[in-house]
Amino acid sequence: MVGGWWLMVVGCWKKQRILITTNQKPKTKNQKPKTKNQKLYEWSIMKIINGGITKPQGFKASGLCCGIRKSGKFDLGLIFSEVPCVAAGVFTKNSVVAAPLVISKKHLKNGKAQAMIVNSGNANCYTGELGLLHAYLTTEVIAKKLGILTTDVLVTSTGIIGKTLPYEKIEKAAEELVNSLSKTGSSNFEKAILTTDLIVKEKTVEITVAGKKVVIGGCAKGSGMIAPNMATMLGFVNTDVAISPKLLKEALAYAVELSFNRITVDGCMSTNDMVTIFANGKAGNKVITTKGKDFEVFQEALNFVCLDLAKKVVMDGEGATKFITVNVVWAKTQKHAHDMAMAVANSNLVKTAAFGCNPNWGRVAQAVGSLGIPYVNEKHMEIEFSPFDKKEISITVKFNQGKHNATVYTSDLSNEYVRINAEYN
Repeated sequence: MVGGWWLMVVGCWKKQRILITTNQKPKTKNQKPKTKNQKLYEWSIMKIINGGITKPQGFKASGLCCGIRKSGKFDLGLIFSEVPCVAAGVFTKNSVVAAPLVISKKHLKNGKAQAMIVNSGNANCYTGELGLLHAYLTTEVIAKKLGILTTDVLVTSTGIIGKTLPYEKIEKAAEELVNSLSKTGSSNFEKAILTTDLIVKEKTVEITVAGKKVVIGGCAKGSGMIAPNMATMLGFVNTDVAISPKLLKEALAYAVELSFNRITVDGCMSTNDMVTIFANGKAGNKVITTKGKDFEVFQEALNFVCLDLAKKVVMDGEGATKFITVNVVWAKTQKHAHDMAMAVANSNLVKTAAFGCNPNWGRVAQAVGSLGIPYVNEKHMEIEFSPFDKKEISITVKFNQGKHNATVYTSDLSNEYVRINAEYN
């Protein structure tokens, strides 16, 4: 629930209905208010469509192999908007921050951007002043090829930490990367950002804002070193909505808090995490400047896209065989609920039990009890499991101590995870 508005999903082919109300969930579209103060329900159709990050009007993308990855797989991607965008970003809280994130934060200070360049295979982290120079030069060379300001180009990297970025390969490939930009280039971009990922991850929806069709398209990468805040992942969201910089920043922060900050695979916080959103206003709607109905419709759709991408990151977790939903309900405070859910989700004992299809409730009790919260004891705690022999399982911890709930998504810990990370270099 956001700002008093509800999101209700109704299955109907590839469409989703957003039900917006200021009170309670109705059973039918035509249900009348029960009280004088309850407002009538308003409906907006959210369609799940194809197209990814280039589906919104005015966006193009490209991807290619420039030689950073020895495998010959795509390793360089570019997003471009035909017009300057209102932009916002959320970054890792790790104190060891990769060079490209330092540059991107500086370029985002004015709340504007027009292009994003990404490389995989090298994190450009812990690379000193040379790393910062390479990150800046990457934005500069792309800006020159596109004919835009260097400060309107963001940059990020993903891959191995501590190795010098082979910038000359990026510089050499820049012209081809720009020339290959297209409305159908989202798939090549998505391939270029992958590392140990097994699948590409994208989500695209269409909504109506102030009578205008608005599209939100997103993609993400992430498989290991996944833990808040945010997770080892890169997320890119493009939209053609017209919105103020302040509200776009708030909308992204809220969506990330409910999605990418609610996932964990191995409890390890990355140095390169970043989620960005570009909004170029090409939809032609009246600019959203206040938190009214239009903002809430956009916010709920953005939440939906981000949560879908976040779940796909967990599902693609390194060596994962299970998708685990951890619920903590009726805790005294929101912090208690969140911390306990994270404790369970990050417990190697719980995760290995899930891998072995072993619903060992003692390991769950140990995980929440380790936080030292006074009311967390056998008198007040109930633990429930869904069948552990399924691919998607849930663990619910109940307290009856308050009204606060939290949900976190994780995966199991398998032999394959150990093998992948033992050999990663």
